Amino acid sequence: MDLTFTCAPAHAVTNPPRQRAPEGSCDSHFHIFGPYDRFPMSATRPYTPPPALIGHYLDMARTLGLTRRVVVQASVYGTDNAVTMDAVAQFGQDKARAIVVVDEHASGAELRRLADAGAVGVRFNAVSGNGTPVEQLESLARRVADLGWHIQLYMKGDVLAALAPRLAALPVPLVLDHMAGVDAAQGPDGAHLAAALRLMEDGRVHVKLCGYRASRPPYADLAPIARRFVAAAPERCVWGTDWPHTQFATPAQMLDDGLLLDWLFDWVPEEAARHRILVENPAALYGFGQQPR
Repeated sequence: MDLTFTCAPAHAVTNPPRQRAPEGSCDSHFHIFGPYDRFPMSATRPYTPPPALIGHYLDMARTLGLTRRVVVQASVYGTDNAVTMDAVAQFGQDKARAIVVVDEHASGAELRRLADAGAVGVRFNAVSGNGTPVEQLESLARRVADLGWHIQLYMKGDVLAALAPRLAALPVPLVLDHMAGVDAAQGPDGAHLAAALRLMEDGRVHVKLCGYRASRPPYADLAPIARRFVAAAPERCVWGTDWPHTQFATPAQMLDDGLLLDWLFDWVPEEAARHRILVENPAALYGFGQQPR
């Protein structure tokens, strides 16, 4: 397959973090791409990443000490969840869950099949597109509520703020991707963060503290944003690598996952709070230790 990649590959070897994650830690956000002869990408994909395979991911995860994982369906695959569900099957449902992308055409039988195979949520991506339109939020939320699923949202902070009334009325928990899409340059008192924190006053809303997409090098403005989220709802923060980091076009821009874990340890110096974010919160949110509903 002749493909022109628009993203740099993740580092072949991950540098160890200053301190490994505690036992039972979860990477709550990453993607698998390929092999492309088995899992071809959507013709309408917004970018073309190089392969990011399970063995490469596991090498990184072992270096960081991550033993649980949540595979997130990426926009390059549209609503074809085959690569994501294959990854969960290879990892094993005792260690892995999936966030899938479906639209309102998915049958009840298909949703149940995905749930039985380890899916626990459906993702709406209003940044990259090529997935489920936000017009289907209410209809899909009603359909997945009985499965015990949540809705995961990737959208910029201004879009999140505009949709907040609709989101608050949904009958399912919500998970906000990439630090809720805030613009870290606004600072910890910015409008985007304020809107996300208001939404999180509802005890069903979580946030993912994988936030480099909200910032620019040297990323120093991420720390006060992360600390505001943790202070507001320590029981509803989770963390993910966002491996293999498709935001970066060149190897010189690529971030190392050991450094990303170091950032979390800097943001959250208290050991008990880190354990919550890395172990306890994702175990409860994603149902580790439980059978799929």
